[in-house]
Amino acid sequence: MLEQIAPYFGYLASLTLIIALLVSTEIKFRIFSLAGNVFFIIYGIIFHAWPVIITNAILLVINLRFLYRILKHRENFDLISFVGDEKLALKFLDFYKNDIAEYFPGFTADQLKGNLNFVVLRDLVIANIFSADVSPDGNAVVQLNYTVKKYRDYKIGKYIFEREKQFLLSHGVQRIVYPNVSNKGHEKFLLVTGFEKDGNSFLKKLNTA
Repeated sequence: MLEQIAPYFGYLASLTLIIALLVSTEIKFRIFSLAGNVFFIIYGIIFHAWPVIITNAILLVINLRFLYRILKHRENFDLISFVGDEKLALKFLDFYKNDIAEYFPGFTADQLKGNLNFVVLRDLVIANIFSADVSPDGNAVVQLNYTVKKYRDYKIGKYIFEREKQFLLSHGVQRIVYPNVSNKGHEKFLLVTGFEKDGNSFLKKLNTA
């Protein structure tokens, strides 16, 4: 019976290792790699394939060690405001313009002017750029909230909307508004970070509590 289902463990192991090479964050890479190691170990045990067992047991320990280091590491986040015509910001936008277009189609650097603009540094690396048009009634209509692919684990969203909530409030922001969201991945991000959906729009109210 075990030998009949063993090939499925081999297929699962191969599939999870392939997925590990396709994911965008290191923590996902380690999790899928761990799963692949476990499936290969089970496969090896069923067929008494000691080279497979030993190799994947070693890789399992290595992946566990790196995963532990990732989870234990305390990342440093910083928020830095900018006006909109700084060269570094413009170079960042130009470098990621194709990916930005997937989430904010039609966005141009000219839209930064007069907005509340800032970048989020993650361990001193620019990981996110944010721009919103803040109206007198407290609505911050988001023109851009782009996160570099490798940092899309929702930490930056929680940092902006939770840890830096007072920063937003101090700039007159009472509500964060996304007027039109068409990207499914972006929708998931907004729902995870506490936004409410209203048609194609998303809204998050800030408060001082």
